[in-house]
Amino acid sequence: MEEMEEELKCPVCGSFYREPIILPCSHSLCLSCARNILVQTPDSESPQSRRASGVSDYDYLDLDKMSLYSEADSGYGSYGGFASAPTTPCQKSPNGVRVFPPAMPPPQQPHHHSSAALLLPMIGPRNSCLTCPQCHRSLILDERGLRGFAKNRVLEGVIERYQQSKAAALRCQLCEKSPKEATVMCEQCDVFYCEPCRLRCHPPRGPLAKHRLLPPAQGRVSRRLSPRKISTCTDHELENHSMYCVQCKMPVCYQCLEEGKHSSHEVKALGAMWKLHKSQLSQALNGLSDRAKEAKEFLVQLRNMVQQIQVHLSADKDTKQKENSVEFEACLVAQCDALIDALNRRKVQLLSRVNKEHEHKLKVVRDQISHCTVKLRQTTGLMEYCLEVIKENDPSGFLQISDALIRRVHLTEDQWGKGTLTPRMNTDFDLNLDSAPLLQSIHQLDFVQMKVPSLVPAPPLLHLEECCNHNNSATLSWKQPSMSMVQTEGYILELDDGNGGQFREVFVGKETMCTVDGLHFNSTYSARVKAFNKTGVSLYSKTLILQTSEGLFSRMSATFAGGLQIDAMPSPLEFLQSPDQESFVSPVAWFAFNPGSAHPDIIFSNDNLTVTCNSYDDRVVLGKSGFSKGVHYWELTIDRYDNHPDPAFGVARVEVMKDVMLGKDDKAWAMYVDNNRSWFMHNNSHTNRTEGGITKGATVGVLLDFTRRTLTFSINEEQQGPVAFENMEGLFFPAVSLNRNVQVTIHTGLPVPEFYTSRASLQA
Repeated sequence: MEEMEEELKCPVCGSFYREPIILPCSHSLCLSCARNILVQTPDSESPQSRRASGVSDYDYLDLDKMSLYSEADSGYGSYGGFASAPTTPCQKSPNGVRVFPPAMPPPQQPHHHSSAALLLPMIGPRNSCLTCPQCHRSLILDERGLRGFAKNRVLEGVIERYQQSKAAALRCQLCEKSPKEATVMCEQCDVFYCEPCRLRCHPPRGPLAKHRLLPPAQGRVSRRLSPRKISTCTDHELENHSMYCVQCKMPVCYQCLEEGKHSSHEVKALGAMWKLHKSQLSQALNGLSDRAKEAKEFLVQLRNMVQQIQVHLSADKDTKQKENSVEFEACLVAQCDALIDALNRRKVQLLSRVNKEHEHKLKVVRDQISHCTVKLRQTTGLMEYCLEVIKENDPSGFLQISDALIRRVHLTEDQWGKGTLTPRMNTDFDLNLDSAPLLQSIHQLDFVQMKVPSLVPAPPLLHLEECCNHNNSATLSWKQPSMSMVQTEGYILELDDGNGGQFREVFVGKETMCTVDGLHFNSTYSARVKAFNKTGVSLYSKTLILQTSEGLFSRMSATFAGGLQIDAMPSPLEFLQSPDQESFVSPVAWFAFNPGSAHPDIIFSNDNLTVTCNSYDDRVVLGKSGFSKGVHYWELTIDRYDNHPDPAFGVARVEVMKDVMLGKDDKAWAMYVDNNRSWFMHNNSHTNRTEGGITKGATVGVLLDFTRRTLTFSINEEQQGPVAFENMEGLFFPAVSLNRNVQVTIHTGLPVPEFYTSRASLQA
């Protein structure tokens, strides 16, 4: 029952509903809170003028989203008024929902008002607007004001039963200080008495002698079972609801059918529709109940995963090989000690990676537990509230809210699908230590005997005519010298990390051509080859310098040992003139969005260049290519932009969260923007609010400059705000987050925009 309490509290005051009314959007408000958030509208928005123009009083307005305010300048807020009214900062209710402040009272008139005029503002001004604090939909009140809204009697009954169930003991209602526990309840007076107050206020003589006194528990049941007031028609207050209008989906009275706007509508019996909607709500709850049961089992599974991950933390202990060093000389001891030291340093590095993987797994699973727990609590509260609503015996009151509840139950059930109950992380560690090559080398460790020089293979020759780059792959070819007579068993190709680091083996085999994938764009790699046979290993070939880019072919240079530089080579490759000179190689990159790493709700089209979403929540999609060097610029055009959402654009690590707005975690750097302004966001920190938003057809540019380690954004080829982020280091992927109201298309392979090049030249 405790989870249901959130369903029973007003979104404005945060307390239990008092005299709740039902808005056309199916949400409820306290009557007093509705009075407080009324906003005076211009004369042009009066109900009479709207009828003359053929617009319904209950049409939702698009003009009410005028200004967004945030206490932390984060860009989140609520609708701020009408186009003709000054913008007003919104307030936050105890429930966390942002609402309008009370409308300013009109200036006092010098002449006297009639009593009827003084009572009218208590219900609401004639020309006034009410904005729902939950869905932000607005409507113009008619001449009846707040009296035109039906009372939510079902909600009142549920709140009364809930409060009674929470009371530990019934207290006397007449004690002035520290009410004592009640001993009796008068059925006629409907009052609980303690013994002293009963003797003083309800003596067993005179007119009160005929009253029936009951025990407190029985009196509570009697009060709950007493007939509730029958709801009446909002248009004809003296008439009770008797039928149900199928077209308007609301209970109506006999007079509405005779002379009202429902006279030509299809109607059905109130009792029959009451039973039908109760049956529909019960059926919907069955599906939601199954989802809640699966969610509870899923939470148990996630908690077990946490325990398993913690158990798996214990690292495997490598078997230490004992060496008998008695027969070794001091030089051999020093060499082996150096190998052991290197192995220990590597062990520390590997253990560090294991610990990071462990922390990452725990964080992902715990975040999913937290997210699933909150959603389950909300689902359980909705289920308990719906079950209490089904217990109500007021058909018209039930039918006033049943449609909205059925939609909420189906929507909540849908939210539990789409992979929600699938773990985002497995308990197994995917780090498998490949120690076989090292063990093989250890087993082959032996004293080197003098080799015959003529039996060692000659250094291979790089076949430069067949070496080339395409995208982020490099193909290298080599051959043995034509005059060499020594048999070769295989070759070893080594490549550095593109940053001047140590060489590592990328290929061992008999083939004389190898393609290496996954290189970084606009990076400089060094490659070399050596041959081997049973006798030994040859010297390295000349070093080949690869300058990667994203064109059809990349420019390359061949620098040989001793500084010898080849100046001319056959087509199709063009080589750099000197390794010491700067050479321009266009760092443009062509790529599309990556369906393999995107959230399941993302929809792809146009060869994965265009994306949208089938969810109202923000979902993340990454580009196929990652960048760690160079200057990269791409643009995204807004193909569709409905209802003023907040799409986000930027870059992210590959492990970024996919089910929240880009920039909510520490793995993404983004700019999110609406139709009026934008903000920068990283690790849920919002900065640099800048005026100027997007519409359909707008272009958002993202510029990632690793030479200055900065990230900059633009809108319609104009820089948006200052430099968004600095100290950008590592591997980043282009990223976008959006919902179903947005569709974007990415354009890549673009040159650096003029506003950035001109600024760079001024700084230089």
